[in-house]
Order: sequence, then structure tokens, then C-alpha cells
Amino acid sequence: MRTLVVGDVHGCSGELDALVALAKPDAVVLVGDLFTKGPDPRGVWERIEAWDARAVLGNHDAAVLERWDHWRGSLPKRCRSWLSSLPIWREEAGVLVVHAGVHPRLGRAGTTRQMATTMRRFPEPDGPPWYDAGWAGPLCVVFGHDARRGRVRREIDGRPVAVGLDSGCVYGGELSGWVPETDESFAVPALRVHQAV
Repeated sequence: MRTLVVGDVHGCSGELDALVALAKPDAVVLVGDLFTKGPDPRGVWERIEAWDARAVLGNHDAAVLERWDHWRGSLPKRCRSWLSSLPIWREEAGVLVVHAGVHPRLGRAGTTRQMATTMRRFPEPDGPPWYDAGWAGPLCVVFGHDARRGRVRREIDGRPVAVGLDSGCVYGGELSGWVPETDESFAVPALRVHQAV
């Protein structure tokens, strides 16, 4: 089994196609922030449906739900139901997928929905990145949400304990993915700058 965990897509369906074609996964799991900012939210939704992709809720996905009237022309009603059902984390392929992060010492037990969808540092706002504030596993956490920092890999004793996949595709960077079963990383360049930083 090859599970491709994909960083923040932000409406970049062309790059998502290219990444999946490159990695050739059996399953696709998305770290959230699926539709906003980029050029093709409907195309991203069509791929999610076609691939039966799984995802976790990102802060921008929560915003789509809060402002559904703005989005209902771009996304079908069934997308709203799907978004509403997304968890804040999920275990896939032996890793924990979350949009932003987990409490670095208490793990899931100490992680609020707000932390799971928006945390970059611990403690906010001036602490170190959450994964450098004491996170040691046991599960590797795969996350997005931090395009400014880009791809991240933190290891302890040679094993990954945190893998960050937001490499700023919508801003002209890359769309990144990681296959936990084989520890392979993939990235494709943005087709263009879809939104200025």
C-alpha cells in the first residue's frame, strides 16, 4: 500500500494532478486547506471524489463552512456535507495527520480544535515551532499550515516524528507529498503564482 499525504492544496488542481501522477499512490490523504486562494476549487473537489481521498479539517476549510453562501456557486452541496464530516486528525499508514499541529507534550489529549487547525508555535505566539517544543512521538505527525517555514522533517534516533508538507504551492512554491510506508518525498512546482504572499 502507498499512501500519499499531500500538503495544503489551496485550489491548485493542476499541481495536485501532477503530484499524484508522480507518486503513483494507492490512497491520497490531504492535510486540509483544500479549496481557498487557488484557481480551481471545483477541480480539487472533483479529484477528491474521483480518488475517494481522505482529509483532515484545515482552518481555511472551517472558513469555507462558515461562509458557505459565498462558496456554494463554486462547490457542490455534497462538498459541504463532506467538509462538515472531516475530523481534525486521523491515523493513516501509521502516522497522525493533522492540519497544523498537536500539543507537543500532551499529544492528542491536550490538543484543542483551535490548536489542531491553526497552531504554528508553542506556546503561541512567540514559542518555538510546536514540533521543537518537546514532541517526541510515538506517532509521526504529518501536517501543513506553515508555508513560510516550508517543508519540515524532524527526526529522533533516525525516525521521523514530524513531517511538514506546506511548501506554498498557491504562492508559487511547490505542492509536496510524502509516502509514510516507504519514506519517500515528492514535490512538483507550482504552475504559476496563484496568490501573492
